[in-house]
Amino acid sequence: MEAVEESSFTRKQIAIRFLYTVLFLIIFEIVKLIVQVTVLFQYIYLFITMGHSDPVRRFSNKLAVFAYRLIRYMTLTENTRPFPPVRQS
Repeated sequence: MEAVEESSFTRKQIAIRFLYTVLFLIIFEIVKLIVQVTVLFQYIYLFITMGHSDPVRRFSNKLAVFAYRLIRYMTLTENTRPFPPVRQS
C-alpha cells in the first residue's frame, strides 16, 4: 500500500476542496452517461460489423482513466485535481 501524506489544512482549503468534489461529482455523472452510450454503441457496432471500433476503444480507455482519477480525487486518495488532465510524455 502506498503511504498517504498527512499534512495540516486550513478550513478554507478543505471547503475549496469540498466544492471541487461537488463539481467533480456532477462531472462524474456525465462521464457515467458517456460510458453507457459508448458501451451501447460499441456493442451495436460489434453486432453489425463483427469487429471492434478502435477509435471508440481508445476513447473508452481515456475515459476510464479519467473516471479513475475523478474517483481517487473525490475519495481523498489523491490530491491532484483530475481536471484539466495532466499530459504525460
